[in-house]
Amino acid sequence: MSVLVWVEHNTGAIKDATLSAVTAAAKLGAVDVLVVGKDIGAVAVDAAKIAGVGKVLCADDSAYHHILPENVAPLIVGLMVNYDAFVAPASANGKNIAPRVAALLDVMQISEILSVESADTFTRPTYAGNVIATVQSSDAKKVLTVRGTAFEKASREGGSGSVEAAARVDDAGISRFVGAEISKSERPELTSAQIIVSGGRALQNSENFHSVLEPLADKLGAAIGASRAAVDAGYAPNDYQVGQTGKIVAPEVYFAIGISGAIQHLAGMKDSKTIIAINKDGDAPIFQVADIGLVGDLFTVVPELTEKL
Repeated sequence: MSVLVWVEHNTGAIKDATLSAVTAAAKLGAVDVLVVGKDIGAVAVDAAKIAGVGKVLCADDSAYHHILPENVAPLIVGLMVNYDAFVAPASANGKNIAPRVAALLDVMQISEILSVESADTFTRPTYAGNVIATVQSSDAKKVLTVRGTAFEKASREGGSGSVEAAARVDDAGISRFVGAEISKSERPELTSAQIIVSGGRALQNSENFHSVLEPLADKLGAAIGASRAAVDAGYAPNDYQVGQTGKIVAPEVYFAIGISGAIQHLAGMKDSKTIIAINKDGDAPIFQVADIGLVGDLFTVVPELTEKL
């Protein structure tokens, strides 16, 4: 099989989710990648260095500057004449583009795959990850999104792929980029952080959320996450949310502070290597998945822990 992987990048840097998608794609066959955007020559060169990549198709045009899916999807569909499968990371952009590609190709999409069993058979989570479904597709073209935490990251070095220009597709003219308010932080990106400190509704308010968690995160060099309940209550911004409807993470260490362990939250972090839970309710579901559990008042325990680090 020949596979085309869409490269997720931001401000010139290829995201880790792309590396996991390349690993998944390599289990199907020969891998080429597609870099889309404006002034992305440097990104294409970096993509060519990824281990396992044979060719980089570079679509460098103002029509693709803000990765509008209405413009990007037709480009990919045109390229799929030469490929048996299209693979994208299960990121916000990947989830925006892949369904449109599948619809234009008139095939099913298989979302957030966890493994590649064969050329036409894959596993994916359902029921918030409590059930793993095995899905077999008879479609001639496969369209897949990849859960990044389920696959090892391909090496950023060692590849020697060639770079070619992709055929341009004109602006579809049915959508336009108006603006974006992007939060900036010196902390690691949530989906690629090695340590994450997450807080839940038990923190009571936004002031407590930041005053309790940030000193600990600073000591550990960690990213900060939140449960959906904390985000909905306004304690933290949306991009902090971890869970089924937020970000899927699998850090080396995950601190769940004041988080009860609702099934939707567990779906986003239960693959973490080590889970440390702090909660005053000894019967909280989070302790069922935690490697280390501490029953206590987080307003006392967390400052003490921070002081001792």
